[in-house]
Amino acid sequence: MNKLFSAVVLAASALGSVSAAYAADVTFAVGSTDESTMVYRVGAQFDFNHRWMDSATGHLGGYWDAGYTYWEGDKAANNHSLSFSPVFVYEFSGSNVRPYIEAGVGVAFFSNTELEGSDLGSSFQFEDRLGVGLRFAAQEVGLRALHYSNAGLKEPNNGIEAYTLHYRLSF
Repeated sequence: MNKLFSAVVLAASALGSVSAAYAADVTFAVGSTDESTMVYRVGAQFDFNHRWMDSATGHLGGYWDAGYTYWEGDKAANNHSLSFSPVFVYEFSGSNVRPYIEAGVGVAFFSNTELEGSDLGSSFQFEDRLGVGLRFAAQEVGLRALHYSNAGLKEPNNGIEAYTLHYRLSF
């Protein structure tokens, strides 16, 4: 399992060096699970640079999100995860403040299959997300719900949810 986690770290580093030529946004998030495990996340986003359904109401766009999350539970429940997701965003029109909604499904790799006394079943998990927020200038604040599950690929399949407040800075 540690070899798998190391391979994922190496792959994420390689992806970061390939994508370094593109402008990246940085996101910081803090939140918790429904069992009070604290969640701290840092991520990098790379915009699709494409718009669909552009209208006076808004447009559909998106970004690639690569993130590292630290799950701070009791001593036996600490965990780390790396995730990668395409995220689709509908951004409403506005001059100074633009509300948005987002959704995405990606993959995550956990350093340990145990979290909050539950067995996730495998280090490999799918990451589902829903979020809302506001964009202004080169910044964003929002709320996000994240669900992790192995989709029944391995038993047990005890999923986990996290709810976070995030801040994103665009460069």
